[in-house]
Amino acid sequence: MSADSYMDMALEEARAAARRGEVPVGAVLVDTETGEVLARAGNLTEELNDPTAHAEILVIRAAAGARGEPRLPNCDLYVTLEPCPMCAAAISFARLRRVYFGAYDPKSGGIDHGPRIFESTSCHHRPEVYGGIGESEAGKLLKDFFGSLR
Repeated sequence: MSADSYMDMALEEARAAARRGEVPVGAVLVDTETGEVLARAGNLTEELNDPTAHAEILVIRAAAGARGEPRLPNCDLYVTLEPCPMCAAAISFARLRRVYFGAYDPKSGGIDHGPRIFESTSCHHRPEVYGGIGESEAGKLLKDFFGSLR
């Protein structure tokens, strides 16, 4: 499968999150050696009343739990929005190989914006990062969602 195919899955998860009233962010975690999708999720912060239930955290937890391993070095993350600082730190702790994200988040991002977690001297692992994959569709989902709230 291609990066676009995995991002399409993440966008499906984001659309499902929006239908549930969640901020439309979706994530997919992939084993890079086999191409197997280990986990996929959309945000669940409202449903679970859990501020940490971001899509990225959910897929990392699911894959690490299923594998019985706290680190996932041969895995790539596809997420529809630039990860926030909390998620960027989790990505680093999980030792993910690559991060592909859709829309940039100048207000709350933690990779290319804000604290730029992976550039910090205290960051122990820096994955490869590729932004702007499926950016227009991911951005439109977010814009439409927040526009409907106004």
